[in-house]
Amino acid sequence: MPKLAKPLTDIQVRNAKPKEKPYTLPDGGGMYLEVGPSGSKIWRLSYRQPNGKNTRLTFGPYPEVSLSEAREKRMDAQKLRAKGVDPAEAKRTEKAVKEAEHNNSFEAVAREWHANKAGSWQQRTADNVLHRLETDVFPHIGALPINQIKAPVMLEVLRQIENRGALEMAKRLGQVCGQIFRYAIATGKAEQNPVPHLRGALKQSAKGHHAAITPDDLPEFIRAFKKIEGRMFVPTKVMFRLMMMIFVRTSELTETPWAEIDLENESWVISWQRMKMGKRKMNPRKVDHHVFLPRQGWALLRELYEITGGNEYLFPNQRDYKKPATNFGILAALKRMEYSGKMTGHGFRSLAMGVIKERLGYRHEVVDRQLSHASGDTYGEAYDRALFFDERKVMMQRYADYLEAIEAGKVITGKFDKVAA
Repeated sequence: MPKLAKPLTDIQVRNAKPKEKPYTLPDGGGMYLEVGPSGSKIWRLSYRQPNGKNTRLTFGPYPEVSLSEAREKRMDAQKLRAKGVDPAEAKRTEKAVKEAEHNNSFEAVAREWHANKAGSWQQRTADNVLHRLETDVFPHIGALPINQIKAPVMLEVLRQIENRGALEMAKRLGQVCGQIFRYAIATGKAEQNPVPHLRGALKQSAKGHHAAITPDDLPEFIRAFKKIEGRMFVPTKVMFRLMMMIFVRTSELTETPWAEIDLENESWVISWQRMKMGKRKMNPRKVDHHVFLPRQGWALLRELYEITGGNEYLFPNQRDYKKPATNFGILAALKRMEYSGKMTGHGFRSLAMGVIKERLGYRHEVVDRQLSHASGDTYGEAYDRALFFDERKVMMQRYADYLEAIEAGKVITGKFDKVAA
């Protein structure tokens, strides 16, 4: 009859000292403490399988796993063996399940989705999407298996964003999460997308466009600008006037290199790589944009060339002349004019569309091409470029003259009631 091991005590385990070679302290039932030369202490269980093969199971290190905890693990193993289940095989299965759950966690799937999408995004967009997920989503549901996340859990995540007043951010992140769930479904890691079920449960943000004044507001707007113009640096003044006159996108103006400007032949063509649709990684629109400056615009650029012509950019950054300026000058001017919240850099585009269509009578598609909006038709774009150039040149001069006439007080604008019959 085999000799029964005398159960260990906490003092024995705690005071066990290392020796030159590893040794064991049995606790009974096949469990023992293995003490290594380095002083490590590991709980193990040795047992014989039905086929006669000896198997060793590790319960973990001491003191992280106490004597009582190790005995509980031994008891669990004995129960499994009594049911005909190999504890080592059960442990491997449990580990595999946990690894699968980790690989299928919301964060793991989200990062996989992000890596798959990032190649079609601008780097700034990719960084921003991941930052928002890391800040507002992963801390709450990142560790959860994605196939276990239901609508109420997703709603709670988005409501925490709503509670700080970021309604539009909550909406956008909901859309991002919806894309992640759809990716999980496509890759077999989830069976349903809870985001569509949240419709009506989230607060609605106020819909609207970039703030912009109307054509009727132009006289007062120009008067407000004239009051501060004398105290502006020449480059900032030129930037503001050009933005009002040619209504390109803000970055397309502030980041313009002098290499695009031909003062002698009065030509300015923005390369397609700098245009909004040209910056797309997937199917970029490779169409250069002709700005068509009026004579007033060329006069401003010649004035600007005397100041910044030796730099790479029309508007060099004041801190680093090797970099372009930002739209801060325009925003600062709008603030000084007391138009913050009423007008934006992008608002000049809406303003120009209104004036040119309503006051000057031009067709929408002509203004659209000057705004560099795609027609959505390859042949249509070719037709527009071939036929609208001359018309756009005239249109841009008429628009600049209209602004000049308002500034001189020669044009009366406003909202008038109908004359009574």
